[in-house]
Amino acid sequence: MNYSDLAPAYIRAIAPYQPGKPIAELERELGISGIVKLASNENPLGASPLALAAMHAAIDDIARYPDGNGFELKDALSKQYQVPHAQIVLGNGSNDLLELAARAFLASGDKVVYADHAFAVYALATQAVGATGISVAATQGYGHDLDAMLQAAIEHKAKIVFIANPNNPTGTFLSAAELLEFLRVLPTEILVVLDEAYNEYLPENLRYDSVSWLRSFPNLIISRTFSKAYGLAGLRVGYALAHEQVSDMMNRVRQPFNVNSVAQAAAVAALQDHEFVRQTYEANLRGMQQITLGLTEMGLTFILSFGNFVCFKIANAGQIYRRLLELGVIVRPVANYQMPDYLRVSIGLEEENKKFLSVLAQALGEAK
Repeated sequence: MNYSDLAPAYIRAIAPYQPGKPIAELERELGISGIVKLASNENPLGASPLALAAMHAAIDDIARYPDGNGFELKDALSKQYQVPHAQIVLGNGSNDLLELAARAFLASGDKVVYADHAFAVYALATQAVGATGISVAATQGYGHDLDAMLQAAIEHKAKIVFIANPNNPTGTFLSAAELLEFLRVLPTEILVVLDEAYNEYLPENLRYDSVSWLRSFPNLIISRTFSKAYGLAGLRVGYALAHEQVSDMMNRVRQPFNVNSVAQAAAVAALQDHEFVRQTYEANLRGMQQITLGLTEMGLTFILSFGNFVCFKIANAGQIYRRLLELGVIVRPVANYQMPDYLRVSIGLEEENKKFLSVLAQALGEAK
């Protein structure tokens, strides 16, 4: 018999998430070294030094189960954002939190709204519970069309709307005014998951206090991660902030030990390392200028990004991607986001960015 037939049809229909190619895999495939990975929006500076010290200290206690309630991490988040513990949900990365929201509030047949070219996990989390995703056409600049998303959510009686700000993979940004207006007019029975994984990369003049909005919009869920600016991608730790009744439902479907003890200790320390986050922001700003200038000099267009990556348009994107691999640089194809003519490159260290631009120029020259 075909055992896949035992799974529900909506599970069989899922196309698994494809992560960025690991360095070790490319080394095995091509037998080359000195590979630069700019595919997964990781922090090129590594992890916060305070977090590294906390990890080493926590290792001595790994024979014990972690604190299932994550008291110390919740306490640190509570003090930073002035919200009670009851409004905090901890996750095995922010992906986990997106799935917890779906599992807690969606049933088979429910509707979910998200934008075209938005993070792939929104559709996956929706499909995994048998709900129906409604992908709304993006603006001409590949951003969220909030008016169209509002109309779709109301028309289809959606349960959840996913919004990424900044968005991955396009890097587009919605202002505080745009988001607030959307929240004000959206029916309160529709939950909004505001995914702010790249929040720390926003310039000061564009930052907004979404946490304060929780007092006015009990249907708002804010998800954030330690994987990007804090450099803890390998530990998988994130958090959501929401109304107590919402967080209670999410915690009911959460695995009891979904954030390990080393990750919890690292995250507590990372929250205090403001200097590292500042250095990360500044390095990203310099790298963004380096890469976008290089792309412009090559005559390539790109989407203005507010994250730590850039999506650029290029002919024969699949062919160029494969050639970059052969030359030792891993970027990210985004054809699965209905963007077959684009590649996404993460911002790396100066020398990594330089190598990327050099091999990209070589690949373009060979393609002529």
